[in-house]
Amino acid sequence: MGVRKARAYSRKYARPSTRRSSRKNQNYIKTVPSQKITKFHMGDFNKYKDNKFRYVLTMESKEKIQIRDLALEACRQYVVKELETNLLGQFYFEVKVYPHHIQRNHKVLTGVGADRMAIGMAHSFGTSEGRAALVPADHPIFVVAIDSEKGLGIARAALHKIKAKLPCTTRILTTENRSVAVVQ
Repeated sequence: MGVRKARAYSRKYARPSTRRSSRKNQNYIKTVPSQKITKFHMGDFNKYKDNKFRYVLTMESKEKIQIRDLALEACRQYVVKELETNLLGQFYFEVKVYPHHIQRNHKVLTGVGADRMAIGMAHSFGTSEGRAALVPADHPIFVVAIDSEKGLGIARAALHKIKAKLPCTTRILTTENRSVAVVQ
C-alpha cells in the first residue's frame, strides 16, 4: 500500500508528534520512518558564511502548513540539479526546515464485512507513516545564494518551478549585498 496523500495532513492542525525514547517502554512512537532528506547544505558554504555572495533568494511560506520530507527532497534535488548544470559550484543552497513531526495513519477497513473486522477507535493512535516539517507562516523554506545576474535568473526560475511541488503558497524574496564586488 502506498503513502497516504499529503492533502490528508497538510492544512490540518498538528500537535507535534516527536516523542521517542531510548527505552522502548517509554516510547509513544514505536517505529520512526527514515529521513528522506540527505543533505541540508549544498554548494560553497564558506563563501556564504563569509557573506561574499551578491544575491540571496529566500523562498518563504505564506501560511502555516505541514510539508512532507518527500516534497522537500524532490524540491532540493531539482534546484541543485539546475544550479549544478548551469553554475558549476558558484552557488549555495540550504534547506531551512527540518521534518521532526511524525505523521500517523489509522488504517480503517471500509466496505462489505468491515464491521466484523474493524476494532474501531479502540487503538486509534495509528502507525507512523512519514515525516513532515511544521512550517509557520512567513518562515523560510529554502535559501539560495548566487554571485551573478545570470545565476539570479536561473535560481529564480528553478525556485518558481518547484512551487508546484509544495502544498502551500510561497513567495520568493531577493536581497542584494551591495558590499560585494560585481562578478561578471
